[in-house]
Amino acid sequence: MSTSSPAAAAPASITREERKVLAGTLVGTTIEWYDFFVYAQAAGLILSAQFFAPLASDNPALGQIMAWASLGISFLFRPLGAIIAGHLGDRIGRKRVLVITLFLMGAATALIGLLPTYAAIGVGAPILLTLLRILQGFSAGGEWGGAALLSVEHAPISKRGLFGAYPQIGVPVGMILATGVIWILTTLLTPEQFESFGWRIPFLFSVVLVLVGYYIRRQVEESPVFAELAQRRAESSAPLSTLFKKNTKQVILSALIFIGNNAVGYMIIAFFAAYASRPIEEGGAVGLDRAPVLLATTLASFGWLVFTMWGGALSDRLGRVRTFQIGYILLIVWLIPTFLMIDMANIWMYGIGIFVLTVGMGLSYGPMSAMYAEMFPPQVRYSGVSIGYAIGAILGGAFAPTIAQSLLTATGSSLSIAVYMIVVCVISLIAVSLVKEPKGVELGVVKHRS
Repeated sequence: MSTSSPAAAAPASITREERKVLAGTLVGTTIEWYDFFVYAQAAGLILSAQFFAPLASDNPALGQIMAWASLGISFLFRPLGAIIAGHLGDRIGRKRVLVITLFLMGAATALIGLLPTYAAIGVGAPILLTLLRILQGFSAGGEWGGAALLSVEHAPISKRGLFGAYPQIGVPVGMILATGVIWILTTLLTPEQFESFGWRIPFLFSVVLVLVGYYIRRQVEESPVFAELAQRRAESSAPLSTLFKKNTKQVILSALIFIGNNAVGYMIIAFFAAYASRPIEEGGAVGLDRAPVLLATTLASFGWLVFTMWGGALSDRLGRVRTFQIGYILLIVWLIPTFLMIDMANIWMYGIGIFVLTVGMGLSYGPMSAMYAEMFPPQVRYSGVSIGYAIGAILGGAFAPTIAQSLLTATGSSLSIAVYMIVVCVISLIAVSLVKEPKGVELGVVKHRS
């Protein structure tokens, strides 16, 4: 039996090129999700009054449901973005497609910041808003898969979970930026100023972030797996048809695995802050001040970031499936206490409840890039992970705030929302338990560092 020297057994250090890849995937997903979350926050705080005024004036709860629905409708177009971006990414490379999706998302977000409201142009305002949301959804559908694969396909085998966590933490970092910017504005501006013009500033700020992201992504080389496939002309002539012919089970499982995390994520991203800060006189049940609620949500996002990185690294030791299972069990156990703590109308209880929830969120999100990449062959990997992720987002988070608001209106109890979240997480827990542990499988025809 041969033995390895301590030097050979030691984990490989991260190279300069790998650092550039990690920076490129992180900054891109951060910007994409900043854009997405700015809308999510605005949907809960301001867009009902600005773009759905007739519904909001006649029935505030229905107006808010419509605002949440405008958030969810973009998810319906994420599979289309995933299909097109996945097909192009498997043919022309991950990097080129990621640059395109970055500019599409940034343009749509900036234009939302320039839109006239319902008071200015009437019904054209919500129509234009919905069209721009569709463009955002299309862009987001193509972003995640490419970023996830760039990071995982560049990773040493023993660090795929850790490397794959970098595009994942773009979600909490994007949320920190979005919520933080809105918190600053609501603190510095009067409510009248924020409703008049302040809400537009976070959308317009996206232009600056996109330029920064483009500069960083230009420095990243193409994925080694794709480069090798291109050199050998190994791409499939019809990757999408090949995907559903041979890998339908993996697509379904990857979608179901994601729905629990995505549904709870959109509670944290959008619903909790709006639910906790809606004034009592406007039908709110908690009535906390908006600024401290946004600050507490921002601080909780740091927990999501840390635990997502930990989840990715932990999956390199425990395995992807086991780490996911731990994360979902934690979510299932803590969801009812979270809602009970929010309903106490105490800002400390609100912050603690959400922060603890991010432990399960991180463990059920950090390993996702690595596990999904390991579930699909290289010829259809971009298409497979992107479409599975997009379908999971539709089934999970797309209309989770809308469903939550409807349940709250129908039952008058936030615990009905908690039960709904638990059911979705149980489905994801069952789905991930059906996956044969993929950690360490070969990703392609290239040799990977260990």
